[in-house]
Amino acid sequence: MPDEVLKGYRKSIDNIDAALVCLLAERFKITQAVGRHKATAGLPPADPGREEAQIARLRRLAEDAELDPEFSEKFLRFIIDEVIRHHEQFSAGSV
Repeated sequence: MPDEVLKGYRKSIDNIDAALVCLLAERFKITQAVGRHKATAGLPPADPGREEAQIARLRRLAEDAELDPEFSEKFLRFIIDEVIRHHEQFSAGSV
């Protein structure tokens, strides 16, 4: 016999996961446009000052949301590293 409470929780988790994937896809579409712009404008692929400011801002948001700020920073750093990798490819002219 299926546990209806668990089934409901899992449905909510599935919906949230779908939203996260869609949000990440949209974010990467925008950051790819940023990467193309940076390459065209001769700007560096990475902006360490902006990255640190974003991490600090999102750590504060995580704390306010009662989410582990260490986890949120690791998650954001993973995304930033991937974005920089894409920007470097644009700068190298390989994308």
